Amino acid sequence: MSSKIDALFNYVQERCLWQFFSRTWDRQENIDGILATATDLLAGQAPKLDTPMDRLFYADAKIMVSDLRARLPWLNETPPAEIRELIEGLKARLEEIAIAGSKNRELSHHLY
Repeated sequence: MSSKIDALFNYVQERCLWQFFSRTWDRQENIDGILATATDLLAGQAPKLDTPMDRLFYADAKIMVSDLRARLPWLNETPPAEIRELIEGLKARLEEIAIAGSKNRELSHHLY
């Protein structure tokens, strides 16, 4: 499981700029929204597309999922319950690196 989360994390670190938005709330919003939508897509469920933000998350998640399926063929054989577990592990790692572990003080500056 850990090596699969590593593979997902390495992909996101290399290819996804949304994890490095300029404010903590913005990073968290993107991590939550895009990964939730990606989880739905990977599990074969229809994503929520009710609001403009839902559609924005879908646009990023759709590209990410397509690329992940091509780069990580084992993902195509992974059952939905395991996909959810993998994405939760990925989310925790992204939050630790991009939010909690960030040394960028501007992320949570009170004037922003």
